[in-house]
Amino acid sequence: MFRDLCPALTNKTYFNYGGQGPLPTPSLEAINQSWRTIQELGPFTTDVWPFIEQETSRLRRALAGWCGVGPHRMTLTENVTSGCVLPLWGLPWEAGDELLISDCEHPGVVAACQELARRHQLSLATLPVLALCQTTAQAELESAVLQQLEAAQTPRTRLVVLSHLLWNTGAVMPIPAVAAQLEQHPKQPWLLVDAAQSMGSLPVAEAARAADIYAFTGHKWCCGPEGLGGVALSERVLDQGQPTLIGWRSLENEGSAGSSWHRDGRRFEVATSCIPLFSGLHQSLQLLAEEGSDEDRLDRIRQGSQQLWERLQSLPGCQTLLPEPPPAGLVSFRLEGIETSQAVHALGQAGLWIRRLDSPDCLRACTHICTTPAEIEGLIAALNNLS
Repeated sequence: MFRDLCPALTNKTYFNYGGQGPLPTPSLEAINQSWRTIQELGPFTTDVWPFIEQETSRLRRALAGWCGVGPHRMTLTENVTSGCVLPLWGLPWEAGDELLISDCEHPGVVAACQELARRHQLSLATLPVLALCQTTAQAELESAVLQQLEAAQTPRTRLVVLSHLLWNTGAVMPIPAVAAQLEQHPKQPWLLVDAAQSMGSLPVAEAARAADIYAFTGHKWCCGPEGLGGVALSERVLDQGQPTLIGWRSLENEGSAGSSWHRDGRRFEVATSCIPLFSGLHQSLQLLAEEGSDEDRLDRIRQGSQQLWERLQSLPGCQTLLPEPPPAGLVSFRLEGIETSQAVHALGQAGLWIRRLDSPDCLRACTHICTTPAEIEGLIAALNNLS
């Protein structure tokens, strides 16, 4: 089982997959073997380049396969933020363009948009979805989000920023439907999707194909090493976007500064990357695939989140952010009369790890395919003892 391959899960009860997933031992071994191979071949020799190209190409193909796009649409990055920012800042902006950002986005992405707006004289607007998530069933959420989008967009809207799986509430956003609605807008705004919580936990291909920028990391639900992620780009971003942080990997001919940019997603890659991380993430993706299809793994994730959500209803003074069991593995909740930071500290001392969020102020526990019913019951018992 996948769980048995993760040493981080042997001495604690872990619910922080949305922050960072545990690295399976075979993935760690793949990283170490990659280091050894590079050193044995020589880190800068003619013998090492075929190995580097092999590891880079197979990871690009694997991630493209998960995203349901051609490898030419895939850019390898360090994390979600760089996956969002590098193509975002290279788009052709005009003063007065409006950025429509949901009120559930991660501060890192919001801060990047704020600075982009300052430099290019753009305006910022808010797409309100937080309140919808707290009162609307998932089956009705698509219609409600599309109504809010229709009301919030203006003739100047040029970009919409909306996560696939919201990191704070755990609701899933209707990315393909949002993309289809934006196509009817006179300016056909770009759609930037933060996929930090969806890649590895949900089937993502339909959403990744529909978005213009679909940025994710490998160290959360994919249980890969930190420092590596990717972004699936639309054809029009590849056509219109220019690199912003430029290096030899951006160039079609890396030996000439006068070279044109790569025509594909490599245009937004910069320079030297840690190839052993590529080997590790590829191994983690293989291990997850061996556990079943995207749909099979999501079903197992949901079994855990549903159990946790239902058991939370029995705790006095507990309020879950979603009105029904979550559609994926993020379960956010509040405990009446208990400071969230104090709760995290007390649980950590008992070997149970969840996290607190700032906006809204709440607790978040994540269930993955390796979460057991006994772990969930242990968390419920510990939370009950806090009250």
